[in-house]
Amino acid sequence: MNSTYWLIALAVLLLIEIITLGLTTIWFAGGALTAFLVSLVTNNLVLELIIFFVVSFLLLIYTRPIAARFFNAKKIKTNYESLIGREGKVIERIDNFNSSGQVVVGGQEWTARAVDDRAIIEPEQKVIIRSIAGVKLMVEVEKEEI
Repeated sequence: MNSTYWLIALAVLLLIEIITLGLTTIWFAGGALTAFLVSLVTNNLVLELIIFFVVSFLLLIYTRPIAARFFNAKKIKTNYESLIGREGKVIERIDNFNSSGQVVVGGQEWTARAVDDRAIIEPEQKVIIRSIAGVKLMVEVEKEEI
């Protein structure tokens, strides 16, 4: 009888994985498959549950990083992600205390704030975009290399 429940659990977990495609339940589906195979040999629910959790945990720990690297290898930065690390030019004084500042990046104007709250960045300076907070670029002055 336990075999039927493990098959149902396997089907549900695989269905969720197919719908989400997020590599979230596939590890538990592997555990359910293993528990199903154990249930064909024995009728010990405690053993089956232990096998389910151990196999699921091992699959999650050891194969998820490999799968994540494989699926995210060709991820292309788009939209705002492509701005991080780029250079910009300050067109309005950046002063976090007074909530002011604008930067031009790739011909587009963006509201900007300094990474360091105490920093004031004057117009015409070159800045590097370090992150994005909401709709504001978080920037710092580009250091001159010698």
